[in-house]
Amino acid sequence: MPDRGGGPTGPRIRVGRPSRRARTLLMTLGVVAVLAMLFVMFSGFWTDWLWYRSVQYSSVFTTTLWTKIGMFAVFGLLMALAVGFNIWLAHRMRPPLSAMSLEQQSLDRYRMGVAPYKKWVLLGVAALVGLIAGASASGQWRTWLMWVNGVPFGEKDPQFRMDVAFYAFDLPWYRFLLGFGFAAAVLSLIAAALTHYLYGGLRVTSPGARATAAATGHLSVLLGVFVSLKAVAYWLDRYGLAVKSSDFKAAGNWTGLRFVDANAYLPAKTILFCIAVICALLFFATLWRRTWQLPVIGFGLMVLSAILIGGLYPAIVQKFQVDPNEQAKEAPYIAKNIEATRKAYAIDDTKPENYSGEQTGKSNEQIRKDADEAASYRLLDPNIVSPTFQQLEQKRKYYQFPMTLDVDRYDGKDTVVGLRELNIRGIPKRNWINDHFTYTHGYGAIMAAGTAVDRTGAPVFTEKGLPTTGELGTYQQRIYYGEKTEQYSIVGGPQKELDYEANGEKTTSFEGKSGVSLGNAFNRAAYAVAFSEPQILYSGAIGEGSRILYNRTPKERVEAVAPWLTIDGDAYPAVVDGRIQWIVDAYTTTNGYPYASRTTLGDTTTDSLTAGNQTRAVVAQQNQVNYIRNSVKATVDAYDGSVKLYQWDTKDPVLKTWMKAFPGTVLPKAEIKGELKEHLRYPQDMFKVQRELLTRYHVLDPAQFYSGSDAWQVPADPTNKEGNAVPPYYLSMKMPGDTQQRFSLTTTFTPNGRPNLGGFMAVDADATSEDYGKIRLLRVTSDVPGPAQVQSKLNSLPDVATFVRDLKGADSEIQYGNLLTVPLDGGFLYVEPVYAQGRSALYPLLKKVAVSYVEANPKEGESAKETTVFENSLGEALNAVFGVDGETPTTPPPGDQPTEPTQPPATGDAALQQAIADAQKAYAAGEAALQKGDWTAYGKAQQDLADALRRAAEADAQRETPDQPAQQDQPGGSAEQDGGDGS
Repeated sequence: MPDRGGGPTGPRIRVGRPSRRARTLLMTLGVVAVLAMLFVMFSGFWTDWLWYRSVQYSSVFTTTLWTKIGMFAVFGLLMALAVGFNIWLAHRMRPPLSAMSLEQQSLDRYRMGVAPYKKWVLLGVAALVGLIAGASASGQWRTWLMWVNGVPFGEKDPQFRMDVAFYAFDLPWYRFLLGFGFAAAVLSLIAAALTHYLYGGLRVTSPGARATAAATGHLSVLLGVFVSLKAVAYWLDRYGLAVKSSDFKAAGNWTGLRFVDANAYLPAKTILFCIAVICALLFFATLWRRTWQLPVIGFGLMVLSAILIGGLYPAIVQKFQVDPNEQAKEAPYIAKNIEATRKAYAIDDTKPENYSGEQTGKSNEQIRKDADEAASYRLLDPNIVSPTFQQLEQKRKYYQFPMTLDVDRYDGKDTVVGLRELNIRGIPKRNWINDHFTYTHGYGAIMAAGTAVDRTGAPVFTEKGLPTTGELGTYQQRIYYGEKTEQYSIVGGPQKELDYEANGEKTTSFEGKSGVSLGNAFNRAAYAVAFSEPQILYSGAIGEGSRILYNRTPKERVEAVAPWLTIDGDAYPAVVDGRIQWIVDAYTTTNGYPYASRTTLGDTTTDSLTAGNQTRAVVAQQNQVNYIRNSVKATVDAYDGSVKLYQWDTKDPVLKTWMKAFPGTVLPKAEIKGELKEHLRYPQDMFKVQRELLTRYHVLDPAQFYSGSDAWQVPADPTNKEGNAVPPYYLSMKMPGDTQQRFSLTTTFTPNGRPNLGGFMAVDADATSEDYGKIRLLRVTSDVPGPAQVQSKLNSLPDVATFVRDLKGADSEIQYGNLLTVPLDGGFLYVEPVYAQGRSALYPLLKKVAVSYVEANPKEGESAKETTVFENSLGEALNAVFGVDGETPTTPPPGDQPTEPTQPPATGDAALQQAIADAQKAYAAGEAALQKGDWTAYGKAQQDLADALRRAAEADAQRETPDQPAQQDQPGGSAEQDGGDGS
């Protein structure tokens, strides 16, 4: 047989270590894998640093980072040293092994297994507990910064006479230290006991002594440390009673001391403190006595005392002293709670004014004239007309408006505002380049008069078009940062962006300084990893000048640069100095204000508009608080994303504390420019928190507060079937005694469990006013129908039933707008716009106006006089409700003078059919242009479509139908005519 190399004469096959080349390759792959993992971990840190540097808030990043690192290192090291030292000490105190019992023989193999690795086991256990403790401690960076930078409130609590800063800043830090001490003592005790047991210092089943003297002394000291910490806890618990929450049947969620706290729990905590100190000394005494008899007796006494003195005694006091005469016993403490709560929520200057509706003796004609001047009745509901903005001013399918628009003031007039933001889901062809390079920004602010509509019931736009034109003049219209802009974009590089000019489409390139440069490969690699998008690393669309924009919503940006603030749920835009600025209200909060009752921000700020709407939810650092101030006004530039924080409340100690912690991040109030200040307003979420507290804390008398006889509630939104609270409304109006209208935020109250009107609240929301933030609260002393009753009365009118029937016959639906409430000449005027929305037109148009007037205090023996009307226009409704003729009043009511459309109104069925045909033709042309990618033709088709839809609505409004003859001043047109979706 031939030799195949397998025998003695063949080559020897070496089995064992791989070749040097293979070892080098494996080592290289291992190093590369480790470096790749480290880079993945590092990329998140690096991109965060680059982002903070790009917005010029790197000090926030570094302060937060170094604080976390310091807390991690210090407390991680302390925990590791505490546990490691006690393990080492227990091992050092191990007894010499002698005659082995069965118990010790079974442990011997464990000792032998651990012996070669004792140092590594010690280091491993210490490192593990240190890492866990350090990671937990780093999350307390806010607590540390508030403690070390705390500013006095200048107010003392009524029980202990300590400054409020002690409860807000110091007590949380002391409690953290106490909790850390307990954890260290318990872990050290467990680790030491296990080590003593493993090495024979503790015995469970062996004959003789159960513990050596060394083990007894060691463990006794640790138990003494634990009991000493318990003594400190009892002492701090005394102060904790001032901020303790409890369920008080007379006041619901209660904070602060009550009778049983001051007279039972407080002395009990003091006694328990003394017992714990004695018990701790007994444990320490075992170092000399070498017996646990006295410490065990002392510990048992402490446990028994905690049950009897800390539990049973307060229950006896509550049962036999408080319950039989609770109102009298609790009255002093209720008074303290009322005073503290009103201060903590900045409602201490709010005193209810009785609104009895005294007869003014004015004629109906005089009251009708007063109604014109009482308010600028906002017929355009920002919560309804977003689809109308979308249909008439979207212009491109890849743009969108928020579902709830904003109310602002321009030239002193209430104006409804919406930004035309980017809608990435509407891009005709979705791919990575289009999503992140071509379609990068929205375009233009669309505005409409709040008090007027045109003859079709559509908004009267004061700023419209693409690019927009109107009253604002020239301003930077590109919107790179907005509430709907959540994706990242890469701009400024070789790939151009879609843009517009007066003649149609063009391309542009971002010229702002925001964003992070992708000019070097390292940054590109970091973002490729951070965003899980490898194309960022190698795409040719990225080059010199490319910058990546992300964290683009206003609330995200403000929360990132000021992580110690609670952000309002509604950022709103304003055009200031030729730029679109997002204005964001921010709050400083704490849950450590003594005696002030707590509220849950997430629940309190929820209403019929925010329920289920995450973009309108409060971004809360502390969801449950008992102190809040609107201390910061922030702006975010819609073009370059620059963020500025302005100090608004110059007296707030919480803000001063954070300004010490993060110096230079908050600009002084004096730097707020006049034009910006004109657009600042009182924030809705602050107002909602205050109105919720005022449902109970408008009552100042402790006895009345206890009885709840004058408790109110925020009524449910009568125009919404979900049963959520009615939202507050911005409205320019006059309160009783005022000589001119004020831009206000208003709400109504009903008595607890009843539907009639119990109170009315308004706050001066104009930041330029000397009375900004002043809350006026009217207590209605007569039987006045509440919002739900007014809505029910409206629905029962025959005219409304006919109107709804006609709408359903035309395949349309009714939508009720904001039910505005205005005090007027001793009564209340309710105004509600009514919209119709067709299933084919898909956007609502104002069709009717409902008005109800109630005399709050009728003549003796008469019931409240209530008149409800349902008319075609506000002027007609006001005339009808006051029983005056239809002559034009001396001062025309706002919103009652419709603006003529650009296109002269057409008449007759032929005009309607022609308009519908033109709309269908324009829609088809737009679809064809969309398929070809001809954006100029597409834009023209959209303009033709909008014009045709308007003419169709006008023609339909002026047709005569059997059910309803045409009227010249009737808001015309049903909304069911098919005009496409604007795409």
